[in-house]
Amino acid sequence: MALLKGTLDVLVLKALVASPRHGFEITRWIEEGSAGEIPIESAALLQCLHRLEDRGFLSADWGITANNRRARYYTLTEPGQAHLIQETATLRESVAALATLLGFSVPIGSGR
Repeated sequence: MALLKGTLDVLVLKALVASPRHGFEITRWIEEGSAGEIPIESAALLQCLHRLEDRGFLSADWGITANNRRARYYTLTEPGQAHLIQETATLRESVAALATLLGFSVPIGSGR
């Protein structure tokens, strides 16, 4: 499935709302949450993480995974939380408009 521009950023930020995660955990959260309909390429995720970190929406620290491997853990920052809220609203509007154009309804809840 092709994602709308900016959607991966929103999904990555959303994956970090509950707790810090490393890249594989973020990928797993997205892929499992979409029942495999949204596969994530490693290169795309890495670019996204760097972009979000550069913009101050994420912070990153090294840690040890459950498998005793070294990995960067990403944490959502306050500016990242604000950006997530803004971009989620924009994405919700886009999805609703697409659904209208295509002739079906999509239940759009608060998403929280």
